[in-house]
Amino acid sequence: MKVIGLIGGVSWESSSEYYRLINQAVKSKLGALHSAELVMYSLDFDPIARFEHDGHWDQLATVLIDAARKLEIAGASFVLIASNTLHKVAPQVQTQLSIPLVHIADAVAEAVTRVGVSSVGLLGTRFVMEQGFYRERLATHGLKIVVPPKAARDFIHGVIYKELALGDIRETSRRSVLEIIEELTTAGAAGIVLANTELPLLIRAEDTHGMIFDSMAIHVNKAVSLALAAEAI
Repeated sequence: MKVIGLIGGVSWESSSEYYRLINQAVKSKLGALHSAELVMYSLDFDPIARFEHDGHWDQLATVLIDAARKLEIAGASFVLIASNTLHKVAPQVQTQLSIPLVHIADAVAEAVTRVGVSSVGLLGTRFVMEQGFYRERLATHGLKIVVPPKAARDFIHGVIYKELALGDIRETSRRSVLEIIEELTTAGAAGIVLANTELPLLIRAEDTHGMIFDSMAIHVNKAVSLALAAEAI
C-alpha cells in the first residue's frame, strides 16, 4: 500500500471526513482490520482563510509547499490538498515536489465525464466559482460550467466560512442551497459539483433529485485507488 499524504486543517471539519472516508474505503476494499497508511499535516485555518480573502496567494503557496515537503519527507507517495480553493496554488506546489499532487478538479472531471455528463453547476467558495483556476481545469476535460448569480455566490461563500467551517449545520441554509441547485438545473446543469469540502456536510445526494458530484468523496476515491494500485504512480 502506498502512503497517502494529506494537507488538512482547511478546515479540520472536512479534514476529519477525509480521514474517515479514506479509512472506510480501504477497509471496504481490503477487509475489516485494514486501514490506510497515511500522514497528515494539519494547518491552522484562521491565517489560511485570511490569506485567501486578502488575496495573498503567494504566501499561501509558500505555506502549502512547506507542508507538502514535510509530507514527502515523512514518506508520502503522493499528496492531497483537502481543499478545493487552495488548488489555486496547486501548480506552484507541484513544481516543488518530486511526488505527485493529486489535483481535486482533475479527479472531479474524470468522475463527471465517466458517467456521460457534459454540463455541471459549480458550487464552492467565491474563489472557486468566480476565478478561472478551477473552472478552466474542468473545461480542459470538455465540461461546460454553470455558476449561480452573484447573490447566490455570496450566500454560499458565507455559509462555507461562517457556518460549515465552524461545524454549524443549519437547516435553513440547506434549504436555500437546494433552491440554488434547482435553479442551476433549470439553467442547464445536468449535474452539480460540490466543489468545496465543507458543502458535503450540508448537502447530501439524497437531498435532491439532481446528480451530485461530491468533490471530497471523489478525491478520496481517487487517492485510495492510487494507494492500492500495484503500479507505481
